Amino acid sequence: MTRLYAILATVVLAVGLGAMWLLTLGGRSDDQFAQCRSAQIAGGSAAIGGPFELINGKGETVTDKDVITEPTLVYFGYTFCPDVCPFDMSRNAEAVDILAEWGQSVTPLFISIDPDRDTPEVMADYAFNLGGKTIALTGSPEQVKAASKAYKTYYKAQDKSDEYYLVDHSTFTYLMTPEHGFLEFFNRDDTGEQMADKVGCFLDQI
Repeated sequence: MTRLYAILATVVLAVGLGAMWLLTLGGRSDDQFAQCRSAQIAGGSAAIGGPFELINGKGETVTDKDVITEPTLVYFGYTFCPDVCPFDMSRNAEAVDILAEWGQSVTPLFISIDPDRDTPEVMADYAFNLGGKTIALTGSPEQVKAASKAYKTYYKAQDKSDEYYLVDHSTFTYLMTPEHGFLEFFNRDDTGEQMADKVGCFLDQI
């Protein structure tokens, strides 16, 4: 009887391992980027991103289709931000430069969450000062709110009676592509080199 139980246990274990192997194999085949992913998004990757209309530095209305024409690092911030945004955007630009050295082209995209101060002229100067291929967009309060909602970001301005008011906001950077939409997000702990490595992994699979 003991031997029978042992045989049955072995069979059950083998079946279980086989099922796990099939599930793992199936998960890999369904997601061509599985080996690159480190982030998990509630609701799945489709929950991040979507159509938006904003205004570029020339005062022209542009859509997501106009600006996300290649792999793009999308960041929501504001030009008056004293420390977080400059650091994050500089790091993003560093990652883009590293990827360019590897022959991979990526665009840094900055979307303002402070439309009262970030006029198209301000955004044009901001993009110019960042250099490279940086795109900086603003919009009406309604346009900015819609874009932020699509990307599941948070922002809240402090007392605007103070001309030097700050804006609390989330600090994620999103990797988007025109073909696949959202692929990955990066937080403030990721360095430029780490970002380049992760982005490069995704681009190698496209």
